Amino acid sequence: MLYPTPIAKLIESYSKLPGIGKKTATRLAFHTISMEDEEVAEFAKNLLAAKRELTYCAICGNLTDDDPCAICRDETRDETQILVVEDSRDVTAMENIQEYHGRYHVLGGLISPMNGVSPDDINLKSLISRLMDGQVTEVIVATDATADGEATSMYISRILKPAGIKVTRLARGLAVGSDIEYADEVTLLRAIENRTEL
Repeated sequence: MLYPTPIAKLIESYSKLPGIGKKTATRLAFHTISMEDEEVAEFAKNLLAAKRELTYCAICGNLTDDDPCAICRDETRDETQILVVEDSRDVTAMENIQEYHGRYHVLGGLISPMNGVSPDDINLKSLISRLMDGQVTEVIVATDATADGEATSMYISRILKPAGIKVTRLARGLAVGSDIEYADEVTLLRAIENRTEL
């Protein structure tokens, strides 16, 4: 079915968002046109503000509205540890558990030879610069348990270990509530390797 041009363009815009298919984009577009003008104006204002007012922290690469970010400005954080993550959503996830009190470094992606993403394409140079002052004693790599995440963690380990910096990886294994019978071999292997004493 052909829609009038304004709604067709709105559907097309929503379709560009990750995880939004044509049906969902159509539903969102029709919902948007049913909203009050003030709600739509507020929605548009929030979209523009997020795009215009957010930047990446010059120190850690985290998404922020104040550079440097609040975490990098916090003098109570442990400066001897840096937790390396793929993106800002991972920082939020770690902060939500309230157990990690060190610094962060956001890569802004993962090394992915299959997709043409090399170490030069992600935020690695600034990580190495941050380690030059000798304060950091441990880098904790917290990339996803995917081929790209593993490739990135191995690369980071390979370039940092000669400098005498301890490089660790988040433990991998069975998720809480998962069934052993449905776990893949890599997950089971990681669970055995990272077992803890009771």
